[in-house]
Amino acid sequence: MKTTISSNQPLREIANVFLWLGIVYITWTFMHPADPYLQFTKEVLGRYFPVRYFLILHITAGGGAIILGPFQFWKRLHANGWKLHRIIGTFYLLAVLASSICAIILASTASYAVGWSYAFSLQVWATVWISSTFIAYRMALKRKFKQHQEWMVRSYLVTLAFVISGLLLRTPWVKELGSLADVGPSFFWLGWAVPIYLYEVILSARRKA
Repeated sequence: MKTTISSNQPLREIANVFLWLGIVYITWTFMHPADPYLQFTKEVLGRYFPVRYFLILHITAGGGAIILGPFQFWKRLHANGWKLHRIIGTFYLLAVLASSICAIILASTASYAVGWSYAFSLQVWATVWISSTFIAYRMALKRKFKQHQEWMVRSYLVTLAFVISGLLLRTPWVKELGSLADVGPSFFWLGWAVPIYLYEVILSARRKA
């Protein structure tokens, strides 16, 4: 199955490349402060030391999912055939699976040192992440590609929420609002719930048009 490429496709492809490079840069900016964790010392890892390997796998696989995600929406890959799309999609699925399982483990152990609401918001977040990705995978297996694409968008919005929430929590004005235990849960919910709500509004408007 091949897709016809329009005359303005080259400009769109260039824009897609710059968008992907922007996502890579933002992901690096978000993940770079975690580099000291690779020392695997108790002084650096603190409460995460007992679950340090889950933490590293969560960060690494999560970064991979963020970088791989845009390729699932890149029409150029579809135009060149579905095989590459499926391969990248499989790696994205595995990255989400690994990172989300580790996230649930971290949220069910070390995160309780921060607070109950902090840990619970992370548990819900990780559950939404893995479930939305699994539904997208199921829709692909059933060859319901329209629903597959919609659920992939939802999955990737939840994936990007880790970067959005993480970067917001590092801004000075958010830090002034209170401690991580106080403001963290609100921004965790904000990072994925608001984008998905806006996406549902867009889908609803399209269906009525």
